[in-house]
Amino acid sequence: QVQLAESGGGSVRAGESLRLSCAVSVVIGSNYCVAWFRQAPGKEREGVAAIQSDGTVNYVDSVKGRFTISKDNAKKTLYLQMNNLQPEDTAMYYCAAENAEFTPLYHWPSWGYWGQGTQVTVSS
Repeated sequence: QVQLAESGGGSVRAGESLRLSCAVSVVIGSNYCVAWFRQAPGKEREGVAAIQSDGTVNYVDSVKGRFTISKDNAKKTLYLQMNNLQPEDTAMYYCAAENAEFTPLYHWPSWGYWGQGTQVTVSS
């Protein structure tokens, strides 16, 4: 059983930055995909960024150039550096993991392990 716990959310103004962290209960080795998702009120859960098991990184178009996903295997931690935040980035952010070679970022039901979420609010 994989457990995940997010931290680092908060309230910021447009143009500011936040770094989210996700503590994972297992070593994020080559047999796991990891990702960040977000869900705004009234909207479907959306994939933000993923690291596939081979190291390939995927981003949703709306965050390319602003967000960076990374992981520290030794610390068993996943990160999401978010720069130039905008009001449309306001959402609950979740980290997710799946024991697979590839897990599609655009299909959240494919991901089996989830954290509880951390809220990010961006004001204009």
